[in-house]
Amino acid sequence: MMKLELLSPAGSVGKLKYAVNFGANAVYIGGQRFGLRAAAENADFEELKEGIAYAHANNVRVYVTTNIFPRSAQLRKFPAFLTQLKEAKADALIISDMGMFATTRALAPEMEIHISTQANCLNDGACRFYHQLGAKRVVLARELTLEEIAEIRANTPQSLELEAFVHGAMCVSYSGRCLLSHYLANRDSNQGNCAHACRWNYALVEEKRPGEYLPVIEDENGTYIMNSKDMCMIDHLQDLAEAGITSFKIEGRIKSEYYVAAITHAYRKALDLLVAGKPFDEKLLEEVKKVSHRDYFHGFYYGPPSHGEGQRYDSSGYIRTWEIAAYVQAYDAQTGMAVVKTKNPFAVGDRLEVVEPRGDIFRFTVNDLVSLEGENLLVSKHPESMVSISLPRRVKIGSLIRKEKTD
Repeated sequence: MMKLELLSPAGSVGKLKYAVNFGANAVYIGGQRFGLRAAAENADFEELKEGIAYAHANNVRVYVTTNIFPRSAQLRKFPAFLTQLKEAKADALIISDMGMFATTRALAPEMEIHISTQANCLNDGACRFYHQLGAKRVVLARELTLEEIAEIRANTPQSLELEAFVHGAMCVSYSGRCLLSHYLANRDSNQGNCAHACRWNYALVEEKRPGEYLPVIEDENGTYIMNSKDMCMIDHLQDLAEAGITSFKIEGRIKSEYYVAAITHAYRKALDLLVAGKPFDEKLLEEVKKVSHRDYFHGFYYGPPSHGEGQRYDSSGYIRTWEIAAYVQAYDAQTGMAVVKTKNPFAVGDRLEVVEPRGDIFRFTVNDLVSLEGENLLVSKHPESMVSISLPRRVKIGSLIRKEKTD
């Protein structure tokens, strides 16, 4: 089996570090221009250099998203940004637009180029075309089936890498090429500023009855006719690998540090089992449900989803059964006490769960809770405060502590 890459999202340098620590082989991150996630905490030049240096020190590659569809005025500003990315030692650029592709080939011919899923590559001819122009990798369109991916792999050079999404939010528009957000909210999805208008609640209005809103489906919650479920392929990675995918991509640059760490941790374990020739661990299906998510489905890999299989019509909300409680900042082996930064409240007597970077998951009961000033507490203080708790075993700095929600 070829070397398989786990590619995790990094909406900020902080998230990049969690992705690296929890098992990513590569991360993708945007700068403050030219990327399709304007809402992410995109890195400035100094932050990019810091993040790339941190990743490289841990033998992790960094791909920078430059995948907008620019106007001419924007394209003229791209060479200056390209110079910064070369200085920061980015490993590759993710590109959709042929003008940006040509600029990169002309000004940075040594830079590795990955063709974004926004380019809608659905066939081996398109993949060969980009490869002949100098692309190293194609991120395939999300609408492809496993059979179609296998056909592309069989008819393209082995030196062309194939990447596919395995987890995260799906888009009702074709590989994300959307005009709806721009039309309804004047926020252009193709410029990185999507308003997620597809997840709004819609109704019908008859022209002679203004103000009378008719639900498309008779339901007390309304109808979310374009609201897609989230993709989850954690239990089918072998099928993707056998079809020819070597880079497994997790969506989520605007998701939380907890999401990035927990999902990366789960997929790292799944990929390691696959490479080792061991059976899939069914417990990992529960792991991916412990982050904020919508109902899961398998995307288009096993054929176009049947009616209702890929869409959720009653709500666009998230399922949140667990939440982050704290992050481990320090651990004293002599006392067994850990200093943690709190994120959500927890109390003495609560049953919590620890997720270690590239390590184990274990549960414990909070027996003591002490402020850094030595005050015994019953409940953790406000978010971002530092407290000490005792743990039953040594833990790594950066470990997650999470709590099952009861409400």
